[in-house]
Order: sequence, then structure tokens, then C-alpha cells
Amino acid sequence: MQIAVITGGSSGIGAALARLLAERGWRCVLLARGREQLERVAKEVGGEAEPCDVGDRTQVEEVVDRVGERHPAVHLLVNNAGLTRRKGFLELPPEQIEEMVRTNYLGGVWCLLAFLPLLEAGRPSDIVNVVSVAGTVAHGSSGPYAAAKHAQLAFSRATTVELAPRGIRVHTVNPGPVETPGFPQRMLLERPLVRRVVLTPERVAEAVLRSVEHNRAEVIVPRFLRLAGAVQALAPASLARLVSRAGGRAGALPDRERRPR
Repeated sequence: MQIAVITGGSSGIGAALARLLAERGWRCVLLARGREQLERVAKEVGGEAEPCDVGDRTQVEEVVDRVGERHPAVHLLVNNAGLTRRKGFLELPPEQIEEMVRTNYLGGVWCLLAFLPLLEAGRPSDIVNVVSVAGTVAHGSSGPYAAAKHAQLAFSRATTVELAPRGIRVHTVNPGPVETPGFPQRMLLERPLVRRVVLTPERVAEAVLRSVEHNRAEVIVPRFLRLAGAVQALAPASLARLVSRAGGRAGALPDRERRPR
């Protein structure tokens, strides 16, 4: 049986991916901070629940010890846990900036390092880092979130090279805004010109699965948002004005839902 570990597995993209993998015969180990909802999703997909804050390295290492006692190998790790704050660096309290970096960036680092022996035991195996279009663009109203996502994207790209000789493939999925009950995108959905960028968790989950099945190193969902990264590099001021008009201070491109970890 193939074993998948999914962080942020209690809702949103993580829960949608767990359902999709379970339909294909995978056994899912779900990580998230909220125990009650996590256990409910795990029961639904016939999986396992491991309450954990991925930003806490000790907690991650303890989870890996428990998972290793039940499973000698892991075949897929999905670093999906994340949170967002729709405020800039001058507005967001320092402790919330630190929390965002720990969860969105360091959480994936701690999970990779801790699960690496199990991933090597399951090779050829895969890691998917669910990053964001915010990893390729940035503007003031979501600066701390975008900065953490830029770090996560660099981490994902770097480990793609590092882990290839070990028989572990790394994939990056960069979605635009995702509509979930816990983080609605009402402002974007009310704007006809930008509503196309709003995704469902199920669509992102399908993109994650395709990235593994077709060995795609990096994908952006929807694909036309690739242009955003190119425009940011070539004309950053122009993109900032465009994003400001499209989404205001809520941010049209960088923000994604907060998912329990």
C-alpha cells in the first residue's frame, strides 16, 4: 500500500487531496493542529490523524517517530500547511510574521528533513510543496505572506536538485486564490475581471496529483497566472498597480486560505 503524508490535511486543499488519493487506494496520514476536524477527515478517507503544528520542529519529529512505527516507508509527502495575513509589514505584529515564516516556510523544511529516511525507504518517492502564486509576485498589502512564500518556493526549487540523486522527486504547485469556507474570496468573486483566478480546493488537489503522475517540476494554477511572475520581473511597478486595482488591499493574487495545520 502506498502511504501519503499530507500537512494541513483537515480542510481545504489538504482534505480535498486526501479524498482524491483515498479513491485511488492510497493510505493517507493527515497532519494539522486542530484534532477534532482532523480526525473527522481522517475517518472519512480511511486514513490516520496526527495532530501537529508543523512550525514546531519537535512536534514534527515526534510525529515521524509515530508514523515510522506503523509504516516502514512513505511514498508521498505533501507540504500543504499554510496561513495568510492580509496585512503589510508595517501593520502585522512581529509575532504573526514569525508564525507565518515558521508555518509557510520552515514547516516544509522540518517535514522534509524528518520524513527523509521514510521517503528514502519508499523510493522512488515524491514531495509536493503547495506554495502560491505569491511565491512569484509580491505587493505591499500581503508583503509578509509573499516573502514567506518566496522562501518556500526557493526551498522547493533547491531541493528538487538536491534530492534527485536520492530517488526523490520534488514538485511545486503554485495556486492562485482558493475559495474555502474558512477563507472566502467574496471580494474577488464579485469582480468579473478577476473571478477567473479563484479556485476550488478540488482543482488544486487535482493539480497536485497530476504533478506527481506526470513528473512536473513546477506548475501554476490557473496556467495564465504564469504571466504575473514575468510581469513582476520585467515591470514590478506596473504589476503592483494592476493588483491594487483588481483586489484592493485584500490582494487579488497573493492570498490563499488559512488551513489548520
